[in-house]
Amino acid sequence: MTARVKALEEALGAELFDRKAGMVLTKRAERLVRYAEQFQQLNDLIRRDVADPGGIDLHLRVGVAETLVQAWLPEFITALRHEFPQLEIEIVVDISTNLREALLNRSIDLALLMGPVSEFSVDNVALPEFGLDWYCAADAALPDDPREIFLTNPVVTYARNTRPYRELKTSLYERYGPGVSLFPSSSLSACFRMVGAALGVAALPRALGQREISEGQVRRFDPGWCPNALQFTASYLGEPQSFLARAAAGTASIVASAFDQKNLSK
Repeated sequence: MTARVKALEEALGAELFDRKAGMVLTKRAERLVRYAEQFQQLNDLIRRDVADPGGIDLHLRVGVAETLVQAWLPEFITALRHEFPQLEIEIVVDISTNLREALLNRSIDLALLMGPVSEFSVDNVALPEFGLDWYCAADAALPDDPREIFLTNPVVTYARNTRPYRELKTSLYERYGPGVSLFPSSSLSACFRMVGAALGVAALPRALGQREISEGQVRRFDPGWCPNALQFTASYLGEPQSFLARAAAGTASIVASAFDQKNLSK
């Protein structure tokens, strides 16, 4: 990288870094960055308004929370490929905290995550929420007292450094004290399997539980309360804005809404 920077400085006849100040961008370098961003925006506008989407090669790096992977990711990819036939898509599945950081450091172009991302540089498109239900094993014999349920059964939940984990932990401790055991997992499918194996109870997305219920693995139960619904967004950098990321966020909204309506009709 140092050799490339040096070559660029020699080609421009200007220093791009103030090396005495610890590799800080010079005024000319800052101007060069602005020109590069303007060039990228112009290139995106040409691709959006002039070029035929079916005839250009495009690349999109998408970060996805696992809840959405289990819900409508295949339909989203299909819709994107229909809109941009030459599109190359790179998928990263991770927890929302990591996806947020990946978006801000530009290692992904679009984040489908528990949002919104509260940064001035990020545009957020709201997606339909995921309501939660409590689940236990289909043949579980639960006590009538909710307090006994949660003090005698571990609670399977989302990964430790996620918003649903923190909110659920707080609610459980406020209601039943510190005696509740939590089994965090980064895999939503693993959560359902553990519940089905009677290893604990869990508050999981209603839209994803129907298959396990129909297969006789789990059943719903009502302790008289439930955690808040999960809020998701399609988030992308607004400055400089990528026409492809913006278009993909719009497609995600359409696909997610169709999935939501389909589940509401069941």
